[in-house]
Formats: sequence, structure tokens, C-alpha cells
Amino acid sequence: MAAPPERRFGACGTAARKRDCPAGPGRASLVPMTRYAALLRAVNVGGTGKLPMTDLRALCRKAGFADVATYIQSGNAVFRTELEAAEAQAALEAELQAALGQPVGVFLRDSLALGKILAENPFPGAPPAQVAVLFLAGAPAPDPASRARGQTDEEIVAGASELYIRYPSGMGRSRLKLPEMAEGTARNLRTVAKLADMLAAD
Repeated sequence: MAAPPERRFGACGTAARKRDCPAGPGRASLVPMTRYAALLRAVNVGGTGKLPMTDLRALCRKAGFADVATYIQSGNAVFRTELEAAEAQAALEAELQAALGQPVGVFLRDSLALGKILAENPFPGAPPAQVAVLFLAGAPAPDPASRARGQTDEEIVAGASELYIRYPSGMGRSRLKLPEMAEGTARNLRTVAKLADMLAAD
């Protein structure tokens, strides 16, 4: 039976999984590879955390990932790996800290997760540039707006592991502050849709 679109079989290049590889040089791994999108927090924003995307691609390859690609300058990478999500996240965070000298948060999502985020967008009529997805490490508070500061016309809806935020007057003018903003990383729907397309591509 063929593997699902986001899973492939790759070469035995990751140390953490060498125990699963068949013996002998040039043999293909029996471990399925998963394609992930990695979203980095606080990279190339406000003059801090400068990381050229060429360097990000190199760090992903150093972590043992394959088929690495990046999208725009806000810290988005797509790759394949034999590692589980938590292992891949830890591997990339370690490489980033070693390179930048400070911790950098990484949020991984596979094709299914990004597709679900797009399908459950509570603001389907809003322009994609006016809707942000704030990616989190876990489930958000059930009523995130109750803890908001500086809110004017913004709308906030909790998802499974993210917050949807609609900015009718534009993100650049907003003074909205949420506790989750200090922990997560935000991307507008246009970027989320592009990363979903990159994950779906063979």
C-alpha cells in the first residue's frame, strides 16, 4: 500500500534512527519520513534574532532533515524527517541555540494540522492578510479575549492549539496584547496557506 502524501521513505541519515536502518551502505530506511512545517518564534522581527533563510536551511540539514525549503523571511521551513515531531523540534531548537546563542521557539505542524487550521478558520469572509494564526505549544485558554489588553476592533477565537485573530483595521495599527503572544508565534492566513501548499507538494 502506498504511503500517505506527507510520508515517504528516506535514507538512513539521522543518528537517532540508525538503529532502525537495515545494515549495509546505500540501503533505504524502513522508517517512514514525515513532512513538517517549522515556524520559528521571534526571528527577523524588530531587529532581533536575525537569521538569513540560507542559514536556516543549513541548520535544518545539519539537524538531519531532508528536502528542506524556506518561505519568506519570518522563519518558516518545510522539511522531511524520520524523527517524531517532538524529537525533530528538539533537534532544530538545539541547532538554532548553538548558532544564535539564545533559545528560539519552534512550532511544528504537519499537513493534516495545517489543513485543519485553514478549514476551521472562523473568519472565512475576511481578507487573509487581516487574519493571523497564533501557533501555541498547547491548548489556549477557552476565553482568550478576557485576558486581552489594548483590544479595539480585533476578534479573537480559540482553536485546538492556536488562536485566530482578526484585525479589521490591520495588524500594523493594532495595540492588542495577549499573554499567549509571549509564548507563541503568529502567521497570517496567506502564509499558513502557502506552507500548507508546500507540505502537500511532492
